[in-house]
Amino acid sequence: MFEIRVATLDDLARVHPMIERAYRGISARDGWTHEADLDIPGARTDLETLGAIVADSGQRLLIAEQDGVVAGCVHVSDEGKHLAYLGLLAVDPERQAGGTGKKLIDAAERVARDVFGAKRIEMTVIDQREELIVWYRRRGYLPSGETRAFPVPMDPPLSMVVLVKPLL
Repeated sequence: MFEIRVATLDDLARVHPMIERAYRGISARDGWTHEADLDIPGARTDLETLGAIVADSGQRLLIAEQDGVVAGCVHVSDEGKHLAYLGLLAVDPERQAGGTGKKLIDAAERVARDVFGAKRIEMTVIDQREELIVWYRRRGYLPSGETRAFPVPMDPPLSMVVLVKPLL
């Protein structure tokens, strides 16, 4: 059975390792959305950060479960002024290319619109991840023309492309 729901604190011990497998390390290379080849140091996130998201009424961490196993997650937050932010989209590398990511985005957009009252949603993607930007463009996310600094200092530095989608 496949289900998407809001994560609780009790879920985080199962969600966190899936996020790390999806973004970093050798296992991330089993999927196509990873950051493993960019040599970004450290973990992608931690339990404290995830716990703060779950505890904040202006944010939601949605998880996808299939037969009781965490298949993926996405974070959506209320940025005010009818804007939401979508981030931390992660699908277990062994479950990628099966539609889980698209279902998580759809669920995050519903939360942004129906819970937070957002009229548009934005995200950031590392500029070097061209295939990922193309994937998001197919889902209606368009470059805003804005770039932001990558949150981890790198040499050479990485940039984040801001993508925006209107919510109908």
